[in-house]
Amino acid sequence: DRFLARLIDFAILMAVVLVVIVPLTIGMIFSGNDFIGDVLSAVVTAGIYLGYFAFMESNQGKTVGKMVMKLRVVGPNGGNPTLEEAIKRNVWTAFSLAGIIPLIGSVIGGIGQLIAMIMIAVGINNDTTNRQAWHDQFAGGTRVIKEG
Repeated sequence: DRFLARLIDFAILMAVVLVVIVPLTIGMIFSGNDFIGDVLSAVVTAGIYLGYFAFMESNQGKTVGKMVMKLRVVGPNGGNPTLEEAIKRNVWTAFSLAGIIPLIGSVIGGIGQLIAMIMIAVGINNDTTNRQAWHDQFAGGTRVIKEG
């Protein structure tokens, strides 16, 4: 369920990023500012991803994907995670910031996100009691629970 929830969220965010980044990138290419376009693209993409997950989880305890899959994130205190906890829990989504490194940054960021996702999946699978991975522990003990 958690995987499908993330997949739904990433599909939504990919559409948002394409709508925002494509015109920005095209504008920068035509103006001859490729490097500035790459930096802006990396920063805006990281901001969209991290901002979405942090805002939704700290305010509602769930993202659109989690709503569909009937999941909720709870903080260590039992309520919604604080904004700080939600940022810590999702900081790995900002690995796209590596895109500011010319030529190889996007690859490094993508590999970083892939490694983080694999480590999260393995951590959730190995913790049969709480289903927490490193990102939940880093955030102070957040958990994802099934509603209803």
